[in-house]
Amino acid sequence: MMNILIIGASGMAGQAIFHEAIARGHKVIGLVRDEAKGKAVLGQQASLIAADAFTLNKEILSHYDVVVNAFSAVPDKAYLHVDLAARLVSELRDTTAPRLFFILGAGSLLDAQDKPFVETLKTLPSAASWIGIPVNQARELKFLREVDNVNWVGISPSAEFAPGAKHAPVLGKDHLLTASDGRSHVSNATLAAAVLDEIETPSVFRSRFTVSD
Repeated sequence: MMNILIIGASGMAGQAIFHEAIARGHKVIGLVRDEAKGKAVLGQQASLIAADAFTLNKEILSHYDVVVNAFSAVPDKAYLHVDLAARLVSELRDTTAPRLFFILGAGSLLDAQDKPFVETLKTLPSAASWIGIPVNQARELKFLREVDNVNWVGISPSAEFAPGAKHAPVLGKDHLLTASDGRSHVSNATLAAAVLDEIETPSVFRSRFTVSD
């Protein structure tokens, strides 16, 4: 059994990871902004901490074996993805525990022509209203790739990421994956299974991988 903290536990990725970790017998604490909302999403028995993720420090983080960063910011404050990654890393420099697990975006993945997927996303008609999120998640990964003295790992979903049933995870590294139906997609439950598989049996170190249904 591991002691796991999930930042952003009431979000789409966070809640699926929370439930998957509980189902596997781990001790799980969710860090949320709003405890009432967190209980509504995760259940009244969920162990939660209502706090700002930016108040986390080395003393608090050191209580856990794994800290999953499933933080999500609104588009006009998407830079907070980078800021929180930098905060967590700065608190844990020159350590091996806890392990930091970052839930990243699909934008930093490469397409079949080795072009960053975020460049394709920028061309979509509605992009102006949300493009800040994938752009800053790509910047977050760029920052993490320069970190060599913290125990971190990241995961990116496929192009379409939505709530759904759990399937056996199909893993990749830096390129968008395509499911058997010809589309690039993954459910939050499948991503959660991939996250817990990696937590329980580590195989990726200071790098990012991706997952598909």
